[in-house]
Amino acid sequence: MKYIAEINIMTRSEILDPQGKAVKLGLHNLQMDTIDNVRIGKHIRLEVEAESQEKAKETVDTACRQLLANLIMEEYSFELQPA
Repeated sequence: MKYIAEINIMTRSEILDPQGKAVKLGLHNLQMDTIDNVRIGKHIRLEVEAESQEKAKETVDTACRQLLANLIMEEYSFELQPA
């Protein structure tokens, strides 16, 4: 069975985010002063072929830990849906 994984990867909150800081500054320059604490991350969508949802979760988790996320600086979460 095929599953769709929607993965979100964000820089850990204790790590500085220069991209987020630049976007926040740009928003404030556009008079959007009510926006604060901007963080930039990654969104990845992929298809997984697996015999069960549990196996698909294991595969996506392994992909995140071993390749997609830098666990020293980033944290990740994902949702899995049947394709």
